[in-house]
Amino acid sequence: MLIVTGGAGFIGSNLVHELNAHGLTDILVVDNFANVKKFQNLHGARYVDYMDKREFRRAIGDNALAAGKIEAILHQGACSNTLEDDGVYMMDNNFQYTKEVLAFAIRQSAPLVYASTAAVYGLSGPGHFTPTIENERPLNIYGYSKLVFDHYFRHQLALDRVPMTAVGLRYFNVYGPREQHKGRMASVIHHFTKQMEETGKVRLFAGTGGFGDGEQRRDFIYVHDLAQLNMFFAQIGPYAPKPGEAPKTYRGVVNAGSGVSRTFNDVAKALMAVHGEVPIEYIPFPADLEGRYQHFTEADLTGLRQLGCNLEPTPLEEGIVETYATLNAIGD
Repeated sequence: MLIVTGGAGFIGSNLVHELNAHGLTDILVVDNFANVKKFQNLHGARYVDYMDKREFRRAIGDNALAAGKIEAILHQGACSNTLEDDGVYMMDNNFQYTKEVLAFAIRQSAPLVYASTAAVYGLSGPGHFTPTIENERPLNIYGYSKLVFDHYFRHQLALDRVPMTAVGLRYFNVYGPREQHKGRMASVIHHFTKQMEETGKVRLFAGTGGFGDGEQRRDFIYVHDLAQLNMFFAQIGPYAPKPGEAPKTYRGVVNAGSGVSRTFNDVAKALMAVHGEVPIEYIPFPADLEGRYQHFTEADLTGLRQLGCNLEPTPLEEGIVETYATLNAIGD
């Protein structure tokens, strides 16, 4: 059985659908439906069981999860609201929960791939997005909660306490289908499209952070690529060992991005190629985001390549076309 935590969320649900596309359906989905809109993300998905996150945490803590042999754990479950200011809640969801999952994976000798984040890099500039301590300066409790687990995990690796595959993927700016439930935390691709549909124009930030109008740069990564990375390191689906081959062991914390930063103007142009031309309006930078906003991100993929993964990311324009083809196909 495969376990996908956060399996009804944006990344998790796309991962479940991608597993299904490769014939993998023996899946336990773990999530919570405090946000009831998430159930729509699993429409058409095939999986054999569902557990509420609280029930799952109790079960793995008590060694009472009746799931048979666990082939891999793909841990996407977390509070991803970068503006959440309840530190106790955030640390429990993003740090303590992931510690519990790691301990369970070790006891089960099950490969673990978990979601970290580029938010750990804070206001780093070009050339400072390698996963090293000197580059890690999160701006908020979300990034800090993820970084604390990365530190804990790397310490466990140094002590040789992790005998199986275990990889942390620092997701950069993810976009794709099935993110409509995320509200303000949805990608700019989602928000720009909504603006175009509702107002007939797209609003970008005016010059800020040392960048010109709409020239702030982000590393945008298509959610399909993250699903592939999860499968690659878990060695499932198309990445499963061939008959007679022993599985490899991967360990470490690496960046999961495209490796190329693109401007918001680039995003707007790519969306216009799909939805049609609209005017661009440049608006003042929101005061509540001052000091809490990354004006630039760009993944250094050296660590990913050194770990043995040479999967090529989907170009932004192609990923945006695929996103809306998928949304049209599922009627969203």
